[in-house]
Amino acid sequence: MSARGGKKKATKLSRSARAGVIFPVGRMMRYLRTGTHKYRIGMGAPVYMAAVIEYLAAEILELAGNAARDNKKGRITPRHIKLAVANDEELNQLLRGVTISNGGVLPRIHPELLSKKRGGRVKVDSQASVPEKQEERSKSKKPIKSFKKVKGKRGRKPKSTDSESVPNSTVEDGPGDGFTILSAKSLFLGQKLSLTESEISKIGTIKVEGIINPTNAEMDLKDGVGNALEKAGGREFMDGVKELRKAQGPLEVASVAVSQASGMAARFIIHCNVPQWGSEKCEDQLEKTVKNCLSAAEEKKLKSVAFPSLPAGRNGFPKQTAAQLILKAISNHFVSSTSSSLKNIYFVLFDSESIGIYLQEMAKLDAK
Repeated sequence: MSARGGKKKATKLSRSARAGVIFPVGRMMRYLRTGTHKYRIGMGAPVYMAAVIEYLAAEILELAGNAARDNKKGRITPRHIKLAVANDEELNQLLRGVTISNGGVLPRIHPELLSKKRGGRVKVDSQASVPEKQEERSKSKKPIKSFKKVKGKRGRKPKSTDSESVPNSTVEDGPGDGFTILSAKSLFLGQKLSLTESEISKIGTIKVEGIINPTNAEMDLKDGVGNALEKAGGREFMDGVKELRKAQGPLEVASVAVSQASGMAARFIIHCNVPQWGSEKCEDQLEKTVKNCLSAAEEKKLKSVAFPSLPAGRNGFPKQTAAQLILKAISNHFVSSTSSSLKNIYFVLFDSESIGIYLQEMAKLDAK
């Protein structure tokens, strides 16, 4: 029969096309029927399942693509999928029992397995090696003249050696034993931002001038970093915190208070009230907290400060979001200021998940 005047054949639409998804709805229905024999399966179940799996695949693909771009690769490998899943809190919780073939493991080296040269000083010295070589070349032609002038005056030799050792000491001095520098980055005004791994019990022994203590309005020391500082500082430190609590009163959100770091290598402890995740403008409040901590350190003319992971477990911040906000706040603070007494900023992290997240976010700052 001729097609003229006849009915047009309706084009067949698959169930996936009718549902507006890419994944096959019919195949999902078949899998559900073979896997669940004793349950009735509604017509919307395979559609919903296909949509959920499609969303998860798109999310993992996007994060894996970002990981490949951060590692300067043009092709996504199982390693990038492993990093994408591990660095996302929700995906890591969902797929914690899944093994990704050829995905490798998360970067984590125990501090005791690294020598001091490889752990605390290699990364810092490698960045300062170029200017030091140039200074050595410029000074290599002058030792004969300086030796002639100081030849008969032995008392002046130690002064010259001290003047040469002062700038090197700031480069060579790290956070101390038990702290491993994993990555370093130079900020806008020349400050050095270092990612450091350690145990939370050693936070009181770090060789810096100021330690940030994330706390609440009452400035209690019951959780995480506060508990470790209490054990390191002892009774004298506790008395100082109690006096500060009486004089200062309850801390408002994002505000800071400074106390003496009695019994520790640091000079001051900067207590900050970190906002709760889900509260009003909590992201802006977290950035404000970081800037207030840096401003308090600059008021005390501190040269180095240690930041643990500010949003503690009781604050509920997603680690990826917190890392992005904290690094952004630090970078913007030094971009907007004309001068600063701070020279070294250490991020002290205690778990492999946080280390992987901060390494990824610091790499993004380098890419920018």
